[in-house]
Amino acid sequence: MADAAELEKLTSKELHDRAVKHAVRHGDVRFLWKLLEQIPAAEAATGNLDESTADIKYVLPMLDDYVHAGEGEVAEVLRPLYVEYLAEHS
Repeated sequence: MADAAELEKLTSKELHDRAVKHAVRHGDVRFLWKLLEQIPAAEAATGNLDESTADIKYVLPMLDDYVHAGEGEVAEVLRPLYVEYLAEHS
């Protein structure tokens, strides 16, 4: 199991990719849903309020965001979620 200190050394993109890969491989729909729920707040935290509002209203944009949640500022905001998940499940 990887510890949080080791995981913190990874980029946000690497954390996202590892967390999502692990969740998909293990059928962890709960984590994937939690990620989808948190993406609108992450978008808002980066100042992208229009995107955050659209995400709340439409499921399909959320699925697109899921694919890109390991990129840019959104990935940085979601880092704690990825670290926590990987530390518990790696």
